[in-house]
Amino acid sequence: MKLKMPYHIGCSSWDVPSRIGSFYSKEMRPENMLAQYASVFNVVEYNASLGQLPSEKMLQHWKEKTPDGFKFCIRFPEDITHNKLLENVENEVLAFVDSFEDIRGKLGPFHIQLPSSFEPAMLPRLEKLLSALPRTFNYAVETQHTNFFDRGNTEHDLEQLLKSFGVDRIITDTRKLYSTKARSTDILEAQKENQNLPVRFNATGSRPVVRYLGTNDILNNEVYLTEWAIVVADWIKDGLHPYVIISTPNLVSEPALSSHFHKLLVNLIKIAPLEEWPIHRKSQLGLF
Repeated sequence: MKLKMPYHIGCSSWDVPSRIGSFYSKEMRPENMLAQYASVFNVVEYNASLGQLPSEKMLQHWKEKTPDGFKFCIRFPEDITHNKLLENVENEVLAFVDSFEDIRGKLGPFHIQLPSSFEPAMLPRLEKLLSALPRTFNYAVETQHTNFFDRGNTEHDLEQLLKSFGVDRIITDTRKLYSTKARSTDILEAQKENQNLPVRFNATGSRPVVRYLGTNDILNNEVYLTEWAIVVADWIKDGLHPYVIISTPNLVSEPALSSHFHKLLVNLIKIAPLEEWPIHRKSQLGLF
């Protein structure tokens, strides 16, 4: 990044070998994939926390390969969110969060993504968890039970709870993913893995998180990306610091959609363009 950005933009992952030759340089060494990614984008999701925690060596690698201002959004372990549904997990969560203390400055909001089996009656568990979490980190919550989108008392209770702790609600947009007529294997798999839930455009904290799950080409995502660019521009004007993470079924197209989104935003507010993609650079300066 040339300048400090008023928001974070990136992809669902960086470790995608199929991007070599299209986004990453053809001569790139595997250990430098993160460095090339972070030379363009300033945030990435890390979902491997569903299983084994990253080692100290890996965390050190993250620090060395990313510039100041780059953020990792770490997803809470599935055993905590999906299996135990936040019941009596405070000690586990504190140990989990503490394991990232050495890279605290590299962390965006932790993602607490709750499954559809997490029901409104379980909200006191979320309140108990949020009360126990250290305020030295930031957090965002995603709920998938349909009653949390009722525009009534249940949704109001959720949003008031999040606002009381300054925690953001993760907004996952799958509208294009589900409206497409394409039936490729990767799209069908993405539909299977992600619910089609209503979209909200309001923020409950200072770091609203948008997870846009689209299709594999720019043209068919244009309407939705343009809509989000307008929303994000307004959030930035209001003094918020949004996180926008773009995912595509084939993973390869994520840099293109993320870059296109940023171009749309450049047309709306005064903001620096992204750096040139590694594949297009004449010299890699020995760094990649």
